[in-house]
Amino acid sequence: MDMNKFEHSIIEKMVLETIKEQRRTRRWKIFFRIIWLIIIAGGLLAIFGKKDIEPKKSGQQIALVKLTGVISDENKTYQHLRDGLEDAMEDDKTKAVIIEANSPGGSPVYSNMVYNEILRLRKLYPKKPIDVVVEEVCASGCYYIASAANKIYANPSSIVGSIGVIYTGFGLNGLMDKIGVDSRLIISGRNKAMGYPFIPANSEQNAMQQDMMDKIHEQFTNAVKQGRGKRLHDDPDLFSGRYWIGEDAIKLGLIDGFASVDSLARTEYKSQNIVDFTPEEDPIDRIAKKLGVSMVDGAKQAVSLDNLATIN
Repeated sequence: MDMNKFEHSIIEKMVLETIKEQRRTRRWKIFFRIIWLIIIAGGLLAIFGKKDIEPKKSGQQIALVKLTGVISDENKTYQHLRDGLEDAMEDDKTKAVIIEANSPGGSPVYSNMVYNEILRLRKLYPKKPIDVVVEEVCASGCYYIASAANKIYANPSSIVGSIGVIYTGFGLNGLMDKIGVDSRLIISGRNKAMGYPFIPANSEQNAMQQDMMDKIHEQFTNAVKQGRGKRLHDDPDLFSGRYWIGEDAIKLGLIDGFASVDSLARTEYKSQNIVDFTPEEDPIDRIAKKLGVSMVDGAKQAVSLDNLATIN
């Protein structure tokens, strides 16, 4: 019997050592896979990482700068637009600049910054118009930016407008009361927890937030009025936050006509030489994103393999 126990113990240790060795081997394989991914990503970036600038033809050109996605600091919307517009306007061959817009809006701060940047460049280069061509949507902060342009064009089915400001929040204090959870919030400054979702709403603080939203909305409204001027038609819903399709937006003076980038360059500026000045995403950011995805995937595999080894 003792001998059987001894043999069983030896076999158990051997099996455990085998499992541990398999786990170590799998981890090293994942590690080296990640290293190879890093090397491959670096090589591809070295070969293809530089911006593939379209060959510039002789003569004048129409500069293209793209405004895509949510307007925020995270995707560096302001920086990309500013750099692209500056490079385009400084180029002696540039006859006009077209901003190709496809954005639902975003930060009012960065929208205002780009708006002022366009006005500055228009004043600095008065002979080079800056137009906006809307693809699918140019709403809220995107339209804030567009209203600074010389002219705005869209498709009859494009979504345009949404001149308004929104603040989103929620309250969970009622749910917490039902399940017996209390908030042990400690603050210094009676308005420090304004908007905190785990305490009851405060009418005074709600009024403060509404006042802030109203002031930002007024800034937005004034910017659109300044940019569009007499082209805007009088309509009670114009600054209500609603949006329109291009077919109706043109009747309200929110856009100046229907056009795509190609058709505008061809008909308005008599040119088919369109050069993209949109800055490429920062190479370091691109590598970080790729490596981040690879490492996360590797970590998931490691966890899965560890669990598998444990189960075995």
